[in-house]
Amino acid sequence: MTKDSRQSQLKEWSKQQIGALVGDSSHSAENYQWSMVSGDASFRRYFRWADVANGQSWIAVDAPPEHENSRQFVKVAQLLERVNAPRVLAKNFEQGFMLLSDLGDRLYLPLLEEAQASDNIAIADNLYRRAIDSLVQIQQSPATSLPDYDEVMLRSEMELFRDWFLQKHLGLVLSTIEHGLLDTTFEHLIQSAQSQPQVFVHRDYHSRNIMDCDNTDAPGIIDFQDAVRGPLTYDLLSLLRDCYIQWSPQQVENWIDYYLEQSPAVLEKDQFIQWFDWMGLQRHIKVAGIFCRLNYRDGKEAYLKDIPLTLTYILQQAEKYPEMSEFYHWLKEKVVPAFEQKQGVTL
Repeated sequence: MTKDSRQSQLKEWSKQQIGALVGDSSHSAENYQWSMVSGDASFRRYFRWADVANGQSWIAVDAPPEHENSRQFVKVAQLLERVNAPRVLAKNFEQGFMLLSDLGDRLYLPLLEEAQASDNIAIADNLYRRAIDSLVQIQQSPATSLPDYDEVMLRSEMELFRDWFLQKHLGLVLSTIEHGLLDTTFEHLIQSAQSQPQVFVHRDYHSRNIMDCDNTDAPGIIDFQDAVRGPLTYDLLSLLRDCYIQWSPQQVENWIDYYLEQSPAVLEKDQFIQWFDWMGLQRHIKVAGIFCRLNYRDGKEAYLKDIPLTLTYILQQAEKYPEMSEFYHWLKEKVVPAFEQKQGVTL
């Protein structure tokens, strides 16, 4: 089935669902505006039905069942009832259609970019504190029914760096010693992740998945369907070392301090910082591979422009720790020059 035909079917199905919700079986889309909200890094697409006259709107989701697990989306949405996440109003798992409550369209990223450009840290600080407050709530949500962010998953994610970034994107031919260095580095990061308290992990908690919403201080939380039970620092790391916007180390530390104040867990700061930094290495190693896979496999080349910041994070955190010294120097001597030549940038 083509995307156009799926969109037509979703449009008709969601129109009927809205009619049932508002108690009008003769409900007509003629009274509403239909528009595409976005696609994302997966196969999902999002559309909005808007009743401009009454100020109501709904989100219709196209999640092709051969590619997306809508049952898991619904399950996680139900676990996130304590935070401002979309509510599932209707669903058809066989077709891969869902109708959700609408949290609006003010993503954090442009608001943070504006605050950064105007040097208005107070605005950014307010947004991040609200996101951290919600994260503390998320981490207290039940996670026992979620998949474990286990050794197999952590390692398979980092292998994307080897396969898609180093070999596919940069065309590097790795020696046995270099493969061994990657294996050792990955093992350190897996052990660090598994040594942390294990909680509900959103897994993509960053400025493109958090929204500033009308009539509430609680930010809207989206794109949560890949949630797992995993390391305590993962979502905070995703938020504060975002692949799409960068803040100074001091400002990041200030927000870490705020998190430590709000979290009910008793956490020793120095240990937490190392967990946080090494979690960042794991995540950004993974993401560099994902961005390349999105380009080569899925034709989404826009993600390549986000690799420089991702690679910068990897270098900054690897440089801080003696255990990562060999990995850091290898990156600086071999990987960075190859990357700069490939993408025509200077890190």
